[in-house]
Formats: sequence, structure tokens, C-alpha cells
Amino acid sequence: MHRTLWPAVVSALSVLFLSLLSTPALAAEGQLDLTQTWTGYIALVIFVLAYALVMAEEKLHLRKSKPVLVAAGIIWVLIGAVYVNHGMTEASEHAFRHTLLEFAELMLFLLVAMTYINALEERRLFDALRAWMVRKGFSYRTLFWLTGLLAFFISPVADNLTTALLMCAVVVKVAENDSRFINLCCINIVVAANAGGAFSPFGDITTLMVWQAGKVQFYEFFALFLPSVVNFLVPAVVMSLFIPNRKPDTVYEAVELKRGAFRILALFLLTVATAVACHSVLGLPPVLGMMTGLGYLQFFGYFLRRTLPRSLERKRALAEQKGDEEALKRLGGVVPFDVFNRVARAEWDTLLFFYGVVMCVGGLGFMGYLALLSETLFTQWNATYANVFLGIMSAVIDNIPVMFAVLTMSPEMSHGHWLLITLTAGVGGSLLSIGSAAGVALMGQARGHYTFMGHLRWAPVIMLGYIASVLAHIWLNDSLFHIL
Repeated sequence: MHRTLWPAVVSALSVLFLSLLSTPALAAEGQLDLTQTWTGYIALVIFVLAYALVMAEEKLHLRKSKPVLVAAGIIWVLIGAVYVNHGMTEASEHAFRHTLLEFAELMLFLLVAMTYINALEERRLFDALRAWMVRKGFSYRTLFWLTGLLAFFISPVADNLTTALLMCAVVVKVAENDSRFINLCCINIVVAANAGGAFSPFGDITTLMVWQAGKVQFYEFFALFLPSVVNFLVPAVVMSLFIPNRKPDTVYEAVELKRGAFRILALFLLTVATAVACHSVLGLPPVLGMMTGLGYLQFFGYFLRRTLPRSLERKRALAEQKGDEEALKRLGGVVPFDVFNRVARAEWDTLLFFYGVVMCVGGLGFMGYLALLSETLFTQWNATYANVFLGIMSAVIDNIPVMFAVLTMSPEMSHGHWLLITLTAGVGGSLLSIGSAAGVALMGQARGHYTFMGHLRWAPVIMLGYIASVLAHIWLNDSLFHIL
């Protein structure tokens, strides 16, 4: 019985496999349109399932990089199988390498930025800033505004995730048991960090992608400064009315900066300047300047290691003279600065997630789905409505795939519209706590105080700021909407 059925089963599976590889006419020279095939449908389902697992990261405790890495592999295997069947392996290989190169440039750029931020953290610069704020004994309302403003102005340089974590640490330290205040502060910090990151190429991965793609020049991002201010201030003003105007207990915390902290900060700013000069003056990819900046940090790390014994000897003599036993104990535990430890502490889960998303979206684009989406959004719809809609979608779907999809589609849009999608993708994630890396991170750091539902209750106010920032951009930068 089983032997009789086996040939039929094999035959059925063969027919199914061949139907997966069957393809309509060429969509473009050297490219097949797979949007109406089983291969395309399966790829879409795999991507949706992978993203569902990403969105459930907080519940499943499954790192977000894992599902998208597997999904990317399966999608490109499906593409490879179809193109092999049609004798077009060079086309699929070229498409994969092109997508991989786009990721590699961005990944190396982000890796250097993360290394510098980790180095500054290791030198205790952020701890010193936090201790200063805690020590000052600000009122709740002052603390609400101060953490929001600092998040807004630090995130353009130190990225929105790092900035949000730093400010949240201050709030949790000062108001340990006041859940309502912590929740409001965390919402304000997420909105401020995302808004601040929208007007700088270094503030968010999406702005970096737009800059690297050459759609917006470095100095042109500053046209989004006032719309970003509006996005932050509108919800902040409303929420501040619900903050009690009382003072928490003052907490004293002494933090001693490690040697070279400010010099590393200066090297980071020099690295940023080098990256901007490479792109703006020489027309070379910004990643060249960032990798050169990593060399700056390595040389300075070498200097710190070589001069450490002399520095420790001087500090130990001073501590012995003062009879400071605590300082002597601390000096005994000093270890040399190692730049490769800072590289190892980069957010590898984020970088690998970024790889998975870029390869998934690149694969779906090569199948023809992004051309289909572009036709719907940017031809049948008005570009303004399309960009506003995509910004709202980035609160549900991470802004990285949204922005990468738009850049891959590369629709014919005015300069004003490219700035608009940069703004909306950057600040749209503030609408939900899961809509941005900053929000997800703070739910973990302020667990039990800052929650999904706590953020959702203020979503209408945040949406008001979102709409106000879009209108501010359209009004203030009206002339840019006429420049292609």
C-alpha cells in the first residue's frame, strides 16, 4: 500500500516544487516578477511570521535578530532556486551582493558610532552627567523638562537609544516608587529622543540611511529642526500639566571620570567631522570617515595603555598623601582601556536584526513587491499622504524596514517629501511604546512603571504632536516641495 502511494506522493511534490519555480514574464531586463507566484507568496508569509515574532519579543524573550536572520536566508534561497531554474544565477547573485553592500556600509558606520558611545560610557561620562542631575535635587516638573530637553539635544549625536536609557536611569533613581511620574517621564523621553534623532544623520538608523543614499545632504537635515521641536513640545506641554510640582529626596552620588573621557568625546566629534567631509567634500561614502575615526580611537587607546602605569603611580602617591583608603582601593582595580572590548559591547542584536531586515526587504524588492507598493503609494496616492501613512505604520512595523523599503523603491519625490518621510519615519515610532528601540528598551529598564498601556493612554496627545510636526514642515519648508 505504501509502496503504491509513494510514486504518487513524489509526483505531487515535484509538481508543487515546479509550480513554486514557475515564473511569469520578465519584470525588467535580468529580473523576474515573482509577485504573482507561489514563491512570492511564501516569501511574504515568511516575512510576516518573522516580524510577528519580532513584535512579540517582549513576551517571548526571543531576541529580534533570530527570526529575521532565518527569514532572510529562506527568502534568498527561494529566489536563488527560481533563478537557477531559469538559468539566471548571475542576476540573483548580483542583487544579493548589491543589497549586502548597502548593509555593510551602514553596519560599519553604526559599529564605529556604537564603539565610541561604549567607550564614553566606560570612561563614565554618562554616569557623571546622571550623578550631577540627581545631586541637584530638581523638582519633578523641572526634572521632567530637563530629561526631555537633554534627550532631544543629546540624541542627534549619541543616538536615541543610548540617550533614552541615560535619561531613564536618572528618572528611576530619583523617583523610585512614583510609577505615574516615571511613566510620564519615560513617554516624554521616548518622544524627545526620537524627535531629536530626526534632524541629524547620526540620530537614528533611518536618517543615516537617507544620508548614505544621498537623498538629503548633511546640512539639509537641519531644515527638520523646528518641526522636530514641535513634535517634542506639543505632547510635553500637555503632559507637564499632570506633573506634581514637588521635590523628591536628594540622592548624593559621587562619580569620578576616568582618564581621557573628554578627549574621547573630542575624537568622536572629529570622527563625525571626518565622515561629513568625506561625503560632502570628496563625494566618498561616510563610512570611510567613520572607519578612519576608529583608527583615532585605537591610537588614543594605545596612548592610554602606555601611560597608565605613570598615571596610576601619580594618583596613588596623591591618595597616600591624603590618606584616602577608598581611592587606593579603587586604583588597585583599574584595568587598561581596550578598544576591542568596546567593539565587542556594541549592540550586536540590533546590527544582526538590521542585516536580517535589509536582506528580507531587499529580497522582497527583487521579487517585485516594492515596485508594486511604490505604484500604489506614490502613484495612486499623494506623496504627502503616503509619507504620513508610512510614518504611522512605523509605530507598528519598525522604522528600519519602512525606510529601507522607501529607499529601495526610490520614488520620484521632491526634496521636501524626502525630508517628510525622514521626519515621519523618525518620530512615528513614538506613537506606541513598541514603535522604537528607545521605547522597547525603556519598558525593560523601567519595568512595572513604564508599560505599553501606560504609553497608549497618551497616544492621542503624541499623535497631535505628530500631526503638528508634519504641518510645521509643510509650512516652514514649502519651497523644498518644489525641488526634485
